[in-house]
Amino acid sequence: MSLDKNLLENLIDITSKAAISCYPHLGNGDKTLADKAATDVMRLNLNKLNIEGEVVIGEGELDEAPMLYIGEKLGNNKGQKIDIAVDPVEGTNFVAKNLPGAISVIAVSEKGNLFKAPETYMNKIAFGQNIPSDVIDLDNTIEKNLKNLSDFKNKKIEDITVCLLDRERHNEIINSIKKIGAKAKLITDGDVAGALLVSDKKYDVDIFMGIGGGPEGVIAASALDALNCKFQGRFIFETDKDKVRAKQMGINDLNKKYEINEIVRGDSMFCATGITTGDLINGVKKDGSLFYTETLITHKSQNLVNVIHKKYQSE
Repeated sequence: MSLDKNLLENLIDITSKAAISCYPHLGNGDKTLADKAATDVMRLNLNKLNIEGEVVIGEGELDEAPMLYIGEKLGNNKGQKIDIAVDPVEGTNFVAKNLPGAISVIAVSEKGNLFKAPETYMNKIAFGQNIPSDVIDLDNTIEKNLKNLSDFKNKKIEDITVCLLDRERHNEIINSIKKIGAKAKLITDGDVAGALLVSDKKYDVDIFMGIGGGPEGVIAASALDALNCKFQGRFIFETDKDKVRAKQMGINDLNKKYEINEIVRGDSMFCATGITTGDLINGVKKDGSLFYTETLITHKSQNLVNVIHKKYQSE
């Protein structure tokens, strides 16, 4: 059984409208207002759909409302049962400061097929199409992965580009990249969009790696799966609270390395609408009373990957 392809049109509209809701908040310095606006739009429109949906990747727990919380039920309970992953605004700081790269994201799968990721960090690695699994592995050293990738792609090591978040926790990785002579593309936020840069040569990113949000890892994996890319992740449980939460979500092996087919199974859909223009997609544009949006979509069972342009009348 696969997802109803008509659902994709609805999801495109939902991420587009969520992105548009952020437009008045661009550059106003308040990331919370933008996030709330997008969340409210997503919730309102998801609840109109003929689905029995459950949020498995959200922005927090029930007591952290008005976020779309893990376990929240969405839809009118009249249609297909689906798992939903949401990030109404990935890159809230980008919206607050009107910087490039903010997106609004939804991923869905058939019920039970999207990994329920706790709100904790994940060590992750993503790489592109047609690269065998034995070339790159999360457990390899940085040097081994980059040398293997250089050899496989028949590229000089100095022509290999690694994308990762610009964080103090990544200083060791950054130093290893410099030592071996590869290039680092450092991003300040947005590791869903960052991971997706491995999907096409036009982005000039060979590999994405480092520690970022676990939920964002699952969302990125859902798109990378449809794009025939690879992804590996291992959750990082530092506190007893994290470990208890993981057990409650059904994670028994706290050190397990997850392959992409363990994170997302079966059919899936992914929509990412640009809020501000970044490497991946263009942001919302306004011309008079019209808003123009650009959305990257995937639908695995249909082998569909596309960029959709829509226009909406301002309300």
